[in-house]
Amino acid sequence: MEELLKSLADKKIDVSFGNTAVVRGRVAGVENGLLSLDDEEGQRIYVAVDKIAFFLEASESEKKPGFLNS
Repeated sequence: MEELLKSLADKKIDVSFGNTAVVRGRVAGVENGLLSLDDEEGQRIYVAVDKIAFFLEASESEKKPGFLNS
């Protein structure tokens, strides 16, 4: 799994732990069983690879409710 996560370097992914917990971020790296993600606020998130139930590339076209930036 680590090699597959490494191949997604600098891509935005959603990571699930098999329950309602899901985190989203850009893959910053994978080393020693830890996945490093950068979230939308620029904070670094560390995830134990062996706790991941599944992950997928996040859709860049996701629409969020609110005002449009022009």
